[in-house]
Amino acid sequence: MPALISWWKLDLAELAPGAHHDAVLAIGTDLVRRWTEPHRGYHDTRHLVEVFWALEDLEAGGEIDSRLGVLGRLVGWFHDAVYDPSAAAGANEADSADLAVRDLRALGLADKDVELVRDLVLATTTHDLREGGLAAAFHDADLWILSAPAERYAEYTAAVRAEYAAVPDDAFRSGRAAILRPFLDRESIYATSTAREGWEDRARANLVQEIADLTTA
Repeated sequence: MPALISWWKLDLAELAPGAHHDAVLAIGTDLVRRWTEPHRGYHDTRHLVEVFWALEDLEAGGEIDSRLGVLGRLVGWFHDAVYDPSAAAGANEADSADLAVRDLRALGLADKDVELVRDLVLATTTHDLREGGLAAAFHDADLWILSAPAERYAEYTAAVRAEYAAVPDDAFRSGRAAILRPFLDRESIYATSTAREGWEDRARANLVQEIADLTTA
C-alpha cells in the first residue's frame, strides 16, 4: 500500500514535523498491517480510502479547512485500527483510541491534536450526531457508505455479513435491522449541510431497502 503510506507520511510531516522518519514509517506500516488483516470484510483499506475521499468532499464543501482535513485522516487511520467483530460493544473503539494516543504521542503530535483524535475515535462507538467542525465532518465521512451507489452498497452489506459469518442468520438480520433503524428515525442521518444536501436522500433509500430485505426475507 505505498500510496497510503505516502499519504500518511505527508500528513505526519505537517502535524508532527519533528517526528523521526523511521518512527513514522514503522507506525504507518503497522497501521496498514492492521487494516489488511484477513478477518476484515468491510473494515479494510477500501473503507479507509472512502473515508479520506469523503473528507475531501466535505473540505471542498467548506465544512473543514485543510488542517482539519489532515487531522480527519489521522482519525480515519485509527478509528478502526483495532477491529474484532466478536469484541464486546465499545471495546474496539476504546482499544483503537488507546492505540492512537500511544502512537501519536510517540510521534510528538501536539497534545490538543492527540486528544481530538482520541475523542473522535471514541465517538464512532455510537455515531451520535455531532455539531460543527471536524466532529461533524468525520461523523459524516465515516457514514458516507450509507449513501453509496447501489452496487457499492450491495458490496458493503455483503462484506459486513462476511465479518459476522459466525452469527446465525436470524440473529444477524434482527441485530443489523436494529442498528440501522435509528438512523432513519433521526431528522437527518448526517451532520453537515454538504452531506445532507448530497448524501441524505440516497442514504435513506439504501437503508429503507436494506431493512426491508432484512425483515422480509
